[in-house]
Amino acid sequence: MIVVAGEALVDLVPTTGGAMLPQLGGGPYNVAIAAGRLDAPVAFLSRVSTDTFGDALVARLKDAQVDVSLVQRGPEPTTLAVVGLAPDGSARYGFYVEGTADRLVTDPGPLPAAAQAVSFGTLSMVLEPGASVYESLLRRESGLGRLTALDPNIRPVLIPDADAYRERFRSWLPDVGLLKVSIEDAQWLAGDADVMTEIRAWQKIGPAAVVITRGGDGLAVLSGDGQLVEVPPVRVDVVDTIGAGDTVQGALLAWLHRHGALSKDGVAALTDLQWRTALAFAGAAAAITVSRAGAEPPRSAEMSHQQW
Repeated sequence: MIVVAGEALVDLVPTTGGAMLPQLGGGPYNVAIAAGRLDAPVAFLSRVSTDTFGDALVARLKDAQVDVSLVQRGPEPTTLAVVGLAPDGSARYGFYVEGTADRLVTDPGPLPAAAQAVSFGTLSMVLEPGASVYESLLRRESGLGRLTALDPNIRPVLIPDADAYRERFRSWLPDVGLLKVSIEDAQWLAGDADVMTEIRAWQKIGPAAVVITRGGDGLAVLSGDGQLVEVPPVRVDVVDTIGAGDTVQGALLAWLHRHGALSKDGVAALTDLQWRTALAFAGAAAAITVSRAGAEPPRSAEMSHQQW
């Protein structure tokens, strides 16, 4: 089982008529939906509001075959993200996060024995007091030998002290088995340093591999033996990029589960050919997501025409 830990929220997305359409989302939430739709056994760990949005968020998890037994519920409101779309379909975000449910998650205690991997990221690693809960869970589960996956998915507007966050990010890396970053996030985290030099330094601290999403330039991974493996992008008409990186993360975890590599040693042992197949699978899933509005990862049937 893959446990995905982090926030669920509602994106308010602009329509062509100028209205704002609510869509269910949040980085970790999208990861869980993507992995579940691709038939991986997945559970979601978060605190979700008992408001109407929260009920809809939980219902959608169930529809994607995601286990919700680790979902905590509370009367606090659902976090809102206001999305602005650039001409190329890329998304920019503003947030309403004060007093919202996902910030008040509590430590669930021991995870189910079936859990092989735990995925973290996005707002949940920034907003206290929940961020400290997730950080503690990251370190504990890594110490227990589970694969820990991290996608920091940087939202600068919510990070008041960039240097402090960069130090905290580096402190997580000894307990991270698989790191996934967009090239934009990697550049932000690297600061004034050369980005590939920094990525190589991050891997030496802990991750067995670092996956890099590069938008129109495709995907790459710094693999266990230090080789940079690259795959080209899937050409598609982009509607918007909401959920693209989250789909990559969910699809990668689903692929690792399917191929018996859902462990740090398993990730480290993947060959270049296996990585090309895994990245091609994740890229194909993300291409479907960006071809339609909002974070709508594909289901397995939409991927079945390829041998992965």
